[in-house]
Amino acid sequence: MRSALTLILLLCACSESSDVLEQLPNSSIAGAPRDAMPETRLEAKITRPVIIGEDGPRLDACGAMGRVVRVGTSGLAMRAAPFAEGLEVARLAEGARAYVCTRSLDQKWLGIVVAPPLPDDAADNAADNVDCGVSGPVDRKQPYDGPCLSGWVSSASIRLVAG
Repeated sequence: MRSALTLILLLCACSESSDVLEQLPNSSIAGAPRDAMPETRLEAKITRPVIIGEDGPRLDACGAMGRVVRVGTSGLAMRAAPFAEGLEVARLAEGARAYVCTRSLDQKWLGIVVAPPLPDDAADNAADNVDCGVSGPVDRKQPYDGPCLSGWVSSASIRLVAG
């Protein structure tokens, strides 16, 4: 056993040395050439879908309703992934409402679904509201794939109003 270990160590010492960083992929895409992979999260355009149905098949797909607060005139950035460098997909105004469906592990980000704003002439007609498909149960936990916009926002800027 000792001689086998010695032989293995000798073979390793004689092998061609190279920079380990050059052999490792720069992301989870194994086998991709290093120079083809982006260096930052922002360049990577990482997306993480909002998951609905986390409360089970007997409860609404998104368990709460929230309202955007403390964002001022610039609004709240909704991102494609739960981190500050994520691609901005929309901007929500102060007071905007959103279905709260999930949250990040560190509780800093909420996965939300937002109905598109109604045209000014349809504001009084409730029949024109878009059904996002999250106010009722779904069979299983799944990524949101409905007609409304979904993304991630800072949990500090959402006040729960129902749920």
